[in-house]
Amino acid sequence: MSDERKPEDLKSYADGWMTERKHTDVPGFLKLAFPIIAFGCTAYIVLQMHGDIHHATRGPLVEQFNRVSKASPGMTYTVAALALAYAVIVVAFALRPFKED
Repeated sequence: MSDERKPEDLKSYADGWMTERKHTDVPGFLKLAFPIIAFGCTAYIVLQMHGDIHHATRGPLVEQFNRVSKASPGMTYTVAALALAYAVIVVAFALRPFKED
């Protein structure tokens, strides 16, 4: 029948550990999940920059630790900018038109 797959219809990666059908595109749910996860991680880095300072019981301890450790907001913003750049690259890769090698 025509339902049988030929070996040349499958593309193999990592010595056969991963396979995919040729001429397939990135699934729609991944195109949606990539930006949500990437931008969520970037937002988490920025929002939790100084720790959980608004928590009722451990907030004062976190504030005291921040005073002693002298955390650098500039470094955190740099890491967040790198994460955002990575997110943009991944989203651009996922949304680009499909081309077979």
